[in-house]
Amino acid sequence: MSAAHILVVDDDARLLRLLQRYLSEQGFRVTVAEDAQAARRVLSVMQPDALVLDVTMPGEDGLTLTRSLREEGWSLPILLLTARGEPADRINGLESGADDYLGKPFEPRELLLRLRAHLRRMTPAASVAPRILRLGRLEFDTARGLLSGADGPVHLTGGEAALLGALTRRPGEVMSREDIARALDMEEIGERAVDVQVTRLRRRIEPDPREPRFLHTVRGKGYVLKPGA
Repeated sequence: MSAAHILVVDDDARLLRLLQRYLSEQGFRVTVAEDAQAARRVLSVMQPDALVLDVTMPGEDGLTLTRSLREEGWSLPILLLTARGEPADRINGLESGADDYLGKPFEPRELLLRLRAHLRRMTPAASVAPRILRLGRLEFDTARGLLSGADGPVHLTGGEAALLGALTRRPGEVMSREDIARALDMEEIGERAVDVQVTRLRRRIEPDPREPRFLHTVRGKGYVLKPGA
C-alpha cells in the first residue's frame, strides 16, 4: 500500500502543495492536477490507485467528474473534498459515485487514514482461501472482493465492494442501517448514505433493480442479502 499512486485534484494551489508533500512523506506516489481538465489528461496516460477530488472547481466540478468517471467504468476509490459539509451535500457526493466525503478544513491525517482504509478494501487478500457466493449469473469472491459474470469482472467502487462484503458475511440475516453504516464507516453521515449505497449496489447485481432478487429491503429493519441462482 505504501507505493500506491494518488491523484489529487484541487484548484487551491497551496492545498495541492501541502497534500503532495504530506502524502509523499507517508510513502505514496502523488500526482496533482489543478482542475478536471488536467485530471483527465493524467487519467488518459496512467491509472492511479485512488483519487482525491475537490467538489467546487471552475469548469467541470468534482461531482460531475466523479459521475462521468463512474459511467466510463473507473472503479478506483474517489474521496471528495469540499467546504460544504452538510449531510445533504455528502449524500449528493455518494450519489454521484464517490466513496467518501471530507469537509474542509480537515486534518491531513484524517485524509490519510481514510485513503488507507479504502485502499485496503481494494487490495486482494491473496492469503485467504476464496469463497465464491453466487448471485444469479454473477459470482462474488468474498476473499478478494471481486464480482464477475460471464463477460468478465464487474466493476465495483470501493463503497459498493465494502457493502457487498459486509452483507455476504451475514447472508440471509437482516442487517440494520446502523449495522451497515458502522461496517462502512458511515455513521457520521447517516442512514440515507446507506440507502444510496444499496441503490448503487443493486444496479450492479440485480437483473432488475426495481424488483430485487438478491438484496431485499425489510421494512422497518434494514436489508438482507439472499444469494442464489
